Amino acid sequence: MSRIRVVAAIAAVVVGAALTVVAANSAASAAACASAWSSSAVYTNGMTASHAGKNWRAQWWTQNETPGSAAVWADQGTCGGTTPPPTSCDHPNWVQGQWYTAGSIVRYTNGLYYIAEHDNPGYDPVISTWYWEPHTCGTNPPTTTTTTTTPPANGSFVVSESQFNTMFPGRNPFYTYAGLTAALNAYPGFAKTGSDTVRKQEAAAFLANANHETGGLVHVVEQNQANYPHYCDPGQPYGCPAGQAAYYGRGPIQLSWNFNYKAAGDALGLPLLTNPWLVQNDASVAWKTALWYWNTQNGPGTMTPHDAMVNQRGFGETIRSINGSLECGGRNPAQVQSRVDAYNRFVGILGVPAGNNLYC
Repeated sequence: MSRIRVVAAIAAVVVGAALTVVAANSAASAAACASAWSSSAVYTNGMTASHAGKNWRAQWWTQNETPGSAAVWADQGTCGGTTPPPTSCDHPNWVQGQWYTAGSIVRYTNGLYYIAEHDNPGYDPVISTWYWEPHTCGTNPPTTTTTTTTPPANGSFVVSESQFNTMFPGRNPFYTYAGLTAALNAYPGFAKTGSDTVRKQEAAAFLANANHETGGLVHVVEQNQANYPHYCDPGQPYGCPAGQAAYYGRGPIQLSWNFNYKAAGDALGLPLLTNPWLVQNDASVAWKTALWYWNTQNGPGTMTPHDAMVNQRGFGETIRSINGSLECGGRNPAQVQSRVDAYNRFVGILGVPAGNNLYC
């Protein structure tokens, strides 16, 4: 994992990534905009950058701190002078999974435009609001037809509410079916990829692992409080701003560690690093963090659980990606069996076969 350390007052070393240093703009006129701010650039005391129609001056060393949201930047006033704004919006459509650098402008499916505040691998502009912000082209918002993006209706999920209740008869009221279905728009490929059988197998696999991690959707937070202080890695450049004991396991897949809260929050456009309690207070957020891990993280495995199921690599690979270093390879067969038993029960409720490679 890359970490940034300041070596001297105006020098830094970045592990695994090239570092861009932006030259200071001296005596920029009030009417002219400085070079556009870049999340990957390093700025030192006195350097200026433009962002959101204003010039900003760095008061000390900074990187990846958005002007206007961090005290390091001093507001230098509106910039741009009398230069007329563009009269047309000839920007490409947003493409999920495509790499975008800070400053990229895209047209989203709702007909509106968004500008990337931070480099990102094609995160959804409506969901990942830390990476994107709304952008106005020309003097007025675009006049294109707007299509409203809403969470999927309950009936579009391959698991009905009655089936969900059958799977979790003793669940904690916190884990609502409505919270789950509201979270589905964060990862539209989940339980929507492949044949009907594959979609139901993936949903069953996800819920079976959640069942194991939470004791049947009973526990919202990790029960062993003695572990709480262990989940803070102070070596991360952002540290543990919510407190050393704040990053304990929460939610359906028990999200833990400050770096996981940071990564999940960035991907979902939520302040989880500074407010990890959102995961235990908002059912939709809790489900979203579980879907974040399921769809984007390999863990100790070699693929995401989502990829394991849609590529028919078997339920056992999802176990490996979630807790394989402690359970797979004969390390804890009872825990593996617990997950497999839940999966077999859930695919039975959904009326599909379990498939091959159930164990790891």
